[in-house]
Amino acid sequence: MRSLWYELRSVLKRFLLCQRWVENCRRADLEDKTPDQLNKHYRLCAKHFETSMICRSSPYRTVLRDNAVPTIFDLTSHLNNPHSRHRKRIKELSEEEIRTLKQQKIDEAFERKQATQELNENNEQNTVSEEGGEEQEEKAIPLTLEERENKDYLKSLFEILILMGKQNIPLDGHNVDELPEGIFTSDNFQALLEYRINGGDEVLRKRFEMTAVNLEYCSKTQQKQMLEICENCVREETLREVRDSHFFSIVTDEVVDIAGEEHLPVLVRFVDDSHNLREEFIGFLPYEADPEILAVKFHTTITEKWGLNMEYCRGQAYIVSSGFASKMKVVATRLLEKYPQAVYTLCSSCALNVWLAKSVPVVGVSIALGTIEEVCCLFNQSPQLLVELDNTISALFQDNDEKGNELKKICRSQWTGRHDTFEVLVDLLQALVMCLDAVSSDLSVRWNNFIVGRAFVLSSALTDFDFIVTIVIMKNVLSFTRAFGKNLQGQTSDVFFAAGSLTAVLHSLNEVMENIEVYHEFWFEEATNLATKLDVQIRLPGKFRRAQQGNFDPDMTSENYYKEILSVPTVEHIIQELKDIFSEQHLKALKCLSLVPSVMGQLKFNTSEEHHADMFKNDLPNPDTLSAELHCWRIKWKHRGKDIELPATIYEALHLPDIKFFPNVYALLKVLCLLPLMKVENEKYGIGRKRLKAYLKNTLTGQRSSNLALLNINFDIKHDLDLMVDTYIKLYPDKAEFQDCIPSNNSEGNDGPLWFAKTTKIVILTKTAAQYLCADTDQTQHHRENHKHLFRPRVSDHARGSDPNKLQHQSAKE
Repeated sequence: MRSLWYELRSVLKRFLLCQRWVENCRRADLEDKTPDQLNKHYRLCAKHFETSMICRSSPYRTVLRDNAVPTIFDLTSHLNNPHSRHRKRIKELSEEEIRTLKQQKIDEAFERKQATQELNENNEQNTVSEEGGEEQEEKAIPLTLEERENKDYLKSLFEILILMGKQNIPLDGHNVDELPEGIFTSDNFQALLEYRINGGDEVLRKRFEMTAVNLEYCSKTQQKQMLEICENCVREETLREVRDSHFFSIVTDEVVDIAGEEHLPVLVRFVDDSHNLREEFIGFLPYEADPEILAVKFHTTITEKWGLNMEYCRGQAYIVSSGFASKMKVVATRLLEKYPQAVYTLCSSCALNVWLAKSVPVVGVSIALGTIEEVCCLFNQSPQLLVELDNTISALFQDNDEKGNELKKICRSQWTGRHDTFEVLVDLLQALVMCLDAVSSDLSVRWNNFIVGRAFVLSSALTDFDFIVTIVIMKNVLSFTRAFGKNLQGQTSDVFFAAGSLTAVLHSLNEVMENIEVYHEFWFEEATNLATKLDVQIRLPGKFRRAQQGNFDPDMTSENYYKEILSVPTVEHIIQELKDIFSEQHLKALKCLSLVPSVMGQLKFNTSEEHHADMFKNDLPNPDTLSAELHCWRIKWKHRGKDIELPATIYEALHLPDIKFFPNVYALLKVLCLLPLMKVENEKYGIGRKRLKAYLKNTLTGQRSSNLALLNINFDIKHDLDLMVDTYIKLYPDKAEFQDCIPSNNSEGNDGPLWFAKTTKIVILTKTAAQYLCADTDQTQHHRENHKHLFRPRVSDHARGSDPNKLQHQSAKE
């Protein structure tokens, strides 16, 4: 009743509007208005316009030309009619004109009827296909029954694959090599397919009801092809939003192992239609050992395969493991040469000191970072180990409970990603060694063999002098960048002021480099004191002594060795990396953060963004009015009401209700938040990286799949099954028509399905009441009669609900 009431109300409203429109055409107060005034300020019906001013593009669409002006009015007809004295009438028409109008109405009615018949006959709109750069209109051909069933069949297969991706179910359920010979076991895909058949999927039942028991319903090749289509369709949903937003940034995570091959996870940053900064995972890129080849493939994949225009890229960042940093820097350099606007920056999800440590080209530093990760991973795997570590910390810090409690809290977090990782490690080193020694030497059954073995290995690694001197030197060198890096991951105002403190940081590091002998002497003394506390012998690395082979220099002391091999290259590298990552272009972009009102307030609204915004001039809708617009933007916030707070982040500024009144400011803020250094304020839109980490953590290396990973990580993206089916049919027309049933590779027998599949071709099997019919030759039928035991008819839900005795009799008969 409510819906009927709303419908009647809508009809009445439209009727009143039409009635008012007609009355407006005949109001006496409009008689003194000029045609131009009537055209601009009043709505008039078509009878007030000349026929030549009316354009009829179709039987259902009538519009006025751009230069149409109402000119047909009769201002004297109301004098002869007292009832219409105050109305404007249309001029009287002659019989010739009346006949002409009637004929026009008849012609229009005929055209509308003819167009309606054509639409009813076609029943579908014309589809536009792009081929060879030209658009061609093709009329959709009605599908035959067989084509429609085939589409439904493919749609069922795609639904299963999407389900497996969302639920992180690997395609292979069992390792074929571990199964006894002659035993067939369905993989996960076939098991779900059989489950759907038994659940009443008629399309699948008709397709496979007469298929041999130990035949694969869908080959591995076909599964791979369909998975690639699923991956591309899901990725395209995200890429479409990226293209609509124009500007974006590229971020890569650490190299991961997928099915025995190294891959680079790639994420994209963009601002969507709702002004939200998002960071989405879009796929894996195969890693190449040669950095030049990697740079070419990286660029080709993004531009050609994924269809992104790198001219709109405004930032690039790479989070890489130790040993890969130099290669990814080559990729960044090559992209900067082609696209100078793609600023090379740090990523907000990685601490500056951790990023710098991973990029240091010293083998000892890479080994130390790997050891730290293994120690953290071991303690996180066992709550009992954490309790044991807590007890050890309590015993060591009896005189300083505050310090001990702080370290206990840190141990239960991901402390390897902190800005002060090496400082925490130096404080924890004695407690870690004592705890691991206690575990490895425990004769009770508290710990399993794995934990005992790992504790012994890690304890030996932590008590190596090379490890100790490495972490102490890294702690001291990175202490100069710790506060700077922490501010870069702080609030927007912290990032703005941190950009201005880079000069001071570089000045301090240059001073260290000039007096490296003095600084290294203090660092090495700290390392020897810590080694003495752990009863570790101070000596040169064994690999260095073995490499000398009798040519050992007696003047080469441990202190001099670590100065040349560790301290000097580390300081030099960090200075150069800071200069590269915070280029002049990057610093200019960070200076533009003064556009954020809270930063303006801290600067007393005395800012000058025009000079720094020059690099984004081509990204602005109206660059000529930028100066005036920035002045209005400052005045707006300087003279705000007392109860109005200043927006503290770019996210808050972008969601202001009047932000569209400042188009240049709006464009600048969008580009600034795309810089990978800026953190995603709303965690809801930055979950792509978290889902990626969760997938890698919860999936075994051998079961990882780049295709299924994209479906699992982007499980909330809508899936267009019809598009997937149509794409598959276009790409693989031969395989889309027939289902190739192949024998399982873990079945044998001369008279079994392997020989049968080689001598026959199964196309479409249907079951009748008395016999099995096949679309192949009589020879196929003869073989089928001789190998009845290889086939199992599918039992429909209707049959399953019938008399069980009949079903048992039928099974025994078969």
